[in-house]
Amino acid sequence: MRLGIILLLLFIGQVANATVRLPKLISDGMVLQRNTTLNFWGWADRGEKVTIEIAQQKYQCITNDQGKWQVTIPPLKLVNVFKVIVKGVNEIVINNVVMGDVWLCSGQSNMELEMERVKYRYPAEINNANFPMIRQFTVPDRYNFKQPAEDFEDGKWIMATKEQIKRFSAVAYFFAKEIHQKYQVPIGLINAALGGSPAEAWISEEAIMKFPEAYTEAQRFKSDSLIKAIEEKDRAISSTWYRQLAEKDTGYNYGWKEQKDSSNDWVNMQVPGYWPEHNGKPLNGSIWFRKEIDIPISMINKPLKLELGRIVDADSVFINGVFCGTTSYQYPPRRYELKSNLFKPGKNLLVVRIVSNSGRGGFVPDKAYELTSTTDTISLKGTWQYRIGATMEPLPGQTFVRWKPIGLYNGMIAPILPFALKGVIWYQGESNASKPTGYYNLMKTLIEDWRKKWKTEKLPFVFVQLANFMEPIQEPVESNWAALRNEQQRTLKIPFTGMAVAIDLGEWNDIHPENKKEVGYRLSLEARKLAYGEKKLISRGPEYDNMQVKGDSIVLSFRSLGKGIKIKKGSSLEEFTIAGADKKYYRATAILRNNRIIVYSKQVPKPFYVRYGWANNPDKANLYNSEDLPASPFTTDKE
Repeated sequence: MRLGIILLLLFIGQVANATVRLPKLISDGMVLQRNTTLNFWGWADRGEKVTIEIAQQKYQCITNDQGKWQVTIPPLKLVNVFKVIVKGVNEIVINNVVMGDVWLCSGQSNMELEMERVKYRYPAEINNANFPMIRQFTVPDRYNFKQPAEDFEDGKWIMATKEQIKRFSAVAYFFAKEIHQKYQVPIGLINAALGGSPAEAWISEEAIMKFPEAYTEAQRFKSDSLIKAIEEKDRAISSTWYRQLAEKDTGYNYGWKEQKDSSNDWVNMQVPGYWPEHNGKPLNGSIWFRKEIDIPISMINKPLKLELGRIVDADSVFINGVFCGTTSYQYPPRRYELKSNLFKPGKNLLVVRIVSNSGRGGFVPDKAYELTSTTDTISLKGTWQYRIGATMEPLPGQTFVRWKPIGLYNGMIAPILPFALKGVIWYQGESNASKPTGYYNLMKTLIEDWRKKWKTEKLPFVFVQLANFMEPIQEPVESNWAALRNEQQRTLKIPFTGMAVAIDLGEWNDIHPENKKEVGYRLSLEARKLAYGEKKLISRGPEYDNMQVKGDSIVLSFRSLGKGIKIKKGSSLEEFTIAGADKKYYRATAILRNNRIIVYSKQVPKPFYVRYGWANNPDKANLYNSEDLPASPFTTDKE
């Protein structure tokens, strides 16, 4: 009896091991790349025969000693929705499959940012979304320093319909929509992006070896014990900081969320704005703000939306003592949809508790601060009262293990490798801006690395140049963001690359600008030229070509003119600077004449160099071509 049970268990175990399994990417709703050889792969028992059935054709293989199998399928010419059947000892049916173009969408948060985040800017796009032939697979955020992962822990294909559109990458969706509507072809998006990630994290171990510092760091993080120690330390520091803050916070202890404190210790402050320093240093800890608002009867019992711009760093909101919402970090816009019964006619109390972790805290200017219904709007800008709940030393920065070299390549790119692609769109650079020198070499390595792994030297790679960001500065200064944009411009020397210029699409007070539709459109122009054969298409704005010194002036020539260069905003060209041999730059006069630009300054009688848009935020940049595409910032200095 016992022997029979043991044999039965052994048999069941063998059958379980023999079950054919597919990667998460090969699943219902997938888009397969048209006009190219395809790969199907997976796992089963060693020596097992696996059969793939597509369009009444069968393809077979035998698993290897590690239980892995892969089938290569010649290009398919299927135009309708179809299914794929995979057979081993079991059978898997993959439904709702289409042939189209597959784009890998990678980078950091501006690629990751979802349509949910921009729903207020694009309500019609959300409400009218009905593009079942635009599909997205979101790669789970995972790192791996030891070896390339074989599969993802989860993931599925979704369609760009009203029910699912909010989960799409906004940039990728708008890009895909342009391509889909232009060529009437299904578009598959593989969204493999992670906020804050530097380029080094997306490069394979083999390729990162040419950067010794990054390679050494990658080796360190192969240690599970090191990662565990770092993460435990960070958690302990963070939990202790927040626990002590809560214990010290007078506002919690004395009910400041309600109108219980009528003391004279509240100080007036204009909102938006940043609160003053404390003892000569930025004030960190908890600061409570309150404002009485007069609600007309017309707004009672109606859905209301509270907008509090952006707040540095975290906030909790109370209406008449009732908690209404919270945001845990500084970047998301504060938009709270409120229940209609929170308010009463007349005076109501709005309280915001802000937690500042480090640096200067407050309400970011030049954002919306208002309470709105369908018929009324109450501005919340103006005089508020604030009081310090507790002061704290700055919270120490944590070690972001997930951003270390090779980790995201292994965890989020390697499992995609057998899957055929049309090309790559990439939005990244902010996390490398503090050290711009060498970014070109990183990107050259990344692009060549991915092309090698996908076994195609001509894989189109289209990227977004850094947008304008931070407060504008009128006088010429050095800028890491400008230097990194210049490194991105150099990347165009690599064959089959394209760059979407976004120097006019940023927001000075938000590293995540919401105009993702225009970014997607400009990416699509580059893709149309690179990947879809529209060779004569003007896909970007004027590009600096060469210069000539003529007396006290420098004459600039350009490519990508379209039907000509133009000044888009204002009557004269802005954001040009000029320098002599000493490289000390001065604001310059720039004159547009016959599609060339003459640049000069009385302060530089013997000019050597010109820069355009060389700043974190060159907000007056106004050089465009006739297609309304902006010129990329540039420098004539080739060093």
